Amino acid sequence: MEFTVDKYENYSIAKIDQEKVDSTVAPELKSEFMKLAQDGVKSLIVDMATVKYVDSSGLSALLVGNRSFGDTGAFVLFNVTDHVMKLIAISQLDKVMNIVAGQEEAADMVLLAAINKGQGAAE
Repeated sequence: MEFTVDKYENYSIAKIDQEKVDSTVAPELKSEFMKLAQDGVKSLIVDMATVKYVDSSGLSALLVGNRSFGDTGAFVLFNVTDHVMKLIAISQLDKVMNIVAGQEEAADMVLLAAINKGQGAAE
């Protein structure tokens, strides 16, 4: 699986460089999310620009990410393609996950989550 992480002061940005997030890559994606959370990352922003298709396994991996960072900070998806957004909406995950258009909005959401959690800043 192609996956890169850039760490910043208040959050990390993960870029999924896969066109399909399905049962062949979802277990590794879940593992990456859990490892980042265990390594002390409090908030994770995920760039989904390359992802063209997500199946139920991929959606499950995204939910693991949402749970892994939801208590400590924020888990935010951005650059979600129209097709993937339709799949997320059909499964009603758009009601439980933070999804924004761009990276700046995602960073703002992380800051807002940190303020709401009384942290002042998130990692």
